[in-house]
Formats: sequence, structure tokens, C-alpha cells
Amino acid sequence: MPFMKGAAPVRRTLQYLQRGQLVFKDTVQIMTVNYNTGQKASKGAYDFVFWHLAQIQYKNPSVQIVTFKNMTPSPFLQFYLNGGKKVLVDVDTQDKDDIHDHVKNILCKSSDTLRAEALAKAKTSNPANFGMSSTRQCICEIPGQVPCPGWVPLKKELRGKYKFQKKDVEES
Repeated sequence: MPFMKGAAPVRRTLQYLQRGQLVFKDTVQIMTVNYNTGQKASKGAYDFVFWHLAQIQYKNPSVQIVTFKNMTPSPFLQFYLNGGKKVLVDVDTQDKDDIHDHVKNILCKSSDTLRAEALAKAKTSNPANFGMSSTRQCICEIPGQVPCPGWVPLKKELRGKYKFQKKDVEES
């Protein structure tokens, strides 16, 4: 398999992308990462980009992410929020895990919020749900299902009296 070649091919698996923990708040619009390659102070930022950037892109499709290499004297992350506000995170000589935890604490949704959003999405997005509280009142509204017998009379073959008792039921 050609996608399993290269440095750390596990980063290109769907399972790895789904395990990302950095889900930004709705106010985050742009994330920029500034670091230098080959610099000891930028090692943590480089590793953060290498291991977590793909997960961040997968979990936050509406956030624009820009990386700047070899353009700054010290590494940092900058987040642009709604309303023109900026959040600057200094990552000089920090480990990738420290950067991950710090960003998670200040700019990401809490686990309770994520659980509530997942529950709300599961309730509304399941096409098998129908009834008064769902998007569909009756299962007959789903394409491919038998229409309601109140609106369209059923064929004889679909009625229990005809099928099991072989009674010829007249249309009424």
C-alpha cells in the first residue's frame, strides 16, 4: 500500500485522525504556526505540527490553518478569533505535549460540551427516527417504504386477512 510509506504513516489513517482531541471553540477562525526547522527552541513546535496538525484539520474543517517556516526568531502559535481578537501562544522550548495541553485548555471545547453536541447530533441526524419529535412524522415518508394505508389502500397480498386466512376482503 503506497499510503503506508514515508515518515510515520500512521498519521494518514482515519483512526488516527479521529482520535484528535483539539476541537476549537466556534470563535476560532484562523490558526497560524510559526517555527524554524533545525532550531532547538522550535523542536516542540515542529513535533506539534508533525503529529497534531492533521488531526486539528480533520476535527476543525472550518478553521484555516497556516504554517510559517523559518520566518521568525522564536516559535509561536497565533489564533485569530471572531471580532478581530488575537491570541498569541509562546511555544519557545516547549514539548509538543505541553503545547497540545495548553492549546486544549485555552481554546478548545470542554468534554461536556463535546458530549452534548454529539448527543444532539445523534438525535437529529439518525434517519431511522420518526414521530412527533423527529423530522419525519411517519415511516411512510421515507422513500422506498410502503405508503400509509390511510392514504393509499394496500394490495391484497400485503393484508394479513388475505395472506394468512385466504379470505377475500372487499375494498371499502
